[in-house]
Amino acid sequence: MSLPTPDPDPARGAALLTFDREHLWHPYTSMTDPAPVRLVTGAEGVRLHLDDQVSTGSTTGKSVVDAMSSWWSAIHGYRVPELDAALADQAGRMAHVMFGGLTHAPAVELAERLVSITPDPLQHVFLADSGSVSVEVAIKMALQTQRGRGRPERTRLLTLRGGYHGDTFGCMSVCDPVGGMHSMFTEVLAPQVFAERPPAPGGDVEAWAEGVRRLAAENTDELAGIIVEPRLQGAGGMWVYDDRCLVVLREIADEHGLVLIFDEIATGLGRTGDLFVSSQVTPDILCLGKALTGGYLTLAAVLTTTEVAHAISRSESGVLMHGPTFMGNPLACAVALASLDLLAARGWEQDVRRVSSALTAGLSPLAGAPGVAAVRVLGAVGVVQLDHPVDGAKATDAALREGVWIRPFRDLIYTMPPYVTGEEDLARICRAVAAAAEVA
Repeated sequence: MSLPTPDPDPARGAALLTFDREHLWHPYTSMTDPAPVRLVTGAEGVRLHLDDQVSTGSTTGKSVVDAMSSWWSAIHGYRVPELDAALADQAGRMAHVMFGGLTHAPAVELAERLVSITPDPLQHVFLADSGSVSVEVAIKMALQTQRGRGRPERTRLLTLRGGYHGDTFGCMSVCDPVGGMHSMFTEVLAPQVFAERPPAPGGDVEAWAEGVRRLAAENTDELAGIIVEPRLQGAGGMWVYDDRCLVVLREIADEHGLVLIFDEIATGLGRTGDLFVSSQVTPDILCLGKALTGGYLTLAAVLTTTEVAHAISRSESGVLMHGPTFMGNPLACAVALASLDLLAARGWEQDVRRVSSALTAGLSPLAGAPGVAAVRVLGAVGVVQLDHPVDGAKATDAALREGVWIRPFRDLIYTMPPYVTGEEDLARICRAVAAAAEVA
């Protein structure tokens, strides 16, 4: 297979980009002063095909390595035969059917698979339609659990500064209230309890733990649960922290009768080196998303324990109060099953170790370079943190000149490439990150 060429009419591409600029919102962009976007005409393997004819007059376009896995989801790359086949086969049976009062094999089989590969206590599955929705469901589960236990006054959550959990209102309330992206909504969000950002691996966990234990004790009568991104805080700053902090949070949850929620939407399915961080410390509720369908369709899953499920059923409603229209979508479930099959068949552990080694070798020399504050590599994640806010346009252009697509933000230039990325392309990604850091 070869990448498709763009429309030979440059005017068509220009017209699309003009309408896009005037009418379409992109994530975190202005309608009056929108950031530039590139027109994608196809994708295959680990490459995106960009239509650059508008600016250059070329009719061949530009093929670039996607160092972002389409926001961390396309772990197998693009046009994956096994996933294409699963999608086509399911489309030939049914694309969607309501999950209210009905069920179907893809949803049941996916739930069975998720239960089998996650820690044993997690036995019950809610299939949501996005990562943010899965966090909303998890928060609702925690609140309903406390109501089922006869503690309806427990309505707040303990969480961490530096965290990010999504863009809907429940999610926004547990994102960092000061340095996060949702500070302008603070006055209308549910007030939560924020502990300090946890220390990096090897840091002083005991000092941090003392503060968190004190917060939990001071607010114990109001707290319903704890929610964190385990091991890696993603969009809040790509911060890696010590796994011992998760042990502390588990102990605090048990001591105070709190529901422990791990948001593994970004970290799950191998990204940080374990299939799930939850295999090291087991939460009461686990949220999965992003890579679940290999980047093909939007789908998320919330897994929980029998104790939590039964407590929810004892609340006054008697049921879990949530039910999205596209819950358990058959197409998404079928592709998720195929993606999990492929993850196991390819040997994701070896792939992630290979990516990690290449990122370490390629990015570590940037430590101490002018403007670079820190370099971090964790599993298939590489981060270069600057000592100043990144100039996104300059950084993006510099990476594109190296043949790589990145999406810098705040003071970070980072990569989360597909697991299948080859050695030559990993080296290219590292050169592109270095070039971006130099000009940003």
